[in-house]
Amino acid sequence: MTYLFAPERYVGDGFVLRSYDLGDGPLLSEASDESYEHLRPWMPWAVPHMPVEDGEKLVRQFRARYLLAEGFVIGVFSSDEMRLLGSAGFHLREGPITTGCAEIGMFIRQSEAGRGLGPRVVTAMLEWGFSAWPWLRLAWRCDQRNLASIRVAEKCGLRHEGVLRGQLAHVGNGRRDTACYALTKQDWLARPARGADATPPPASPKPLG
Repeated sequence: MTYLFAPERYVGDGFVLRSYDLGDGPLLSEASDESYEHLRPWMPWAVPHMPVEDGEKLVRQFRARYLLAEGFVIGVFSSDEMRLLGSAGFHLREGPITTGCAEIGMFIRQSEAGRGLGPRVVTAMLEWGFSAWPWLRLAWRCDQRNLASIRVAEKCGLRHEGVLRGQLAHVGNGRRDTACYALTKQDWLARPARGADATPPPASPKPLG
């Protein structure tokens, strides 16, 4: 499997997950500007002000990489898709698509933080990733000091696999300890049943290779 016709859309509880598209730049810029103080300790790309043109350039790059199956950055939009609530993604940091492994990344904009949206989004990413996508393992990594990120991982049932000590920090010139969590598809399918009326997962995408 060298190419993936990646799924495009997932409707969650009060949000929509979808690939960024042309014209989403202003929404990304607004969310980034509002959330700078919230993001700057952890996200190397955070800037005090993201011009709309820069936001539009980014979403076009995200879209291009999505279509090329080189990386899958996903917007977390409000149900009417008029507001960006955050961003997520399936990142190929553990190897190419052929490995069946990806790392989930996520940020929630500052005004939406602390309302339970983060765990709902990560749970949706797990549900979507292990049904419509071909992932066999989904990882979550964060700075050991990022307690909010660790709480999200634990609330979503991701398993703690250890700590990578003394890695280069993502922000600044120091070092960090990286907390590592993951879940396999086997783990996900073995979780307690959600009830007889649960909606069956969608069919898996068809890869080319």
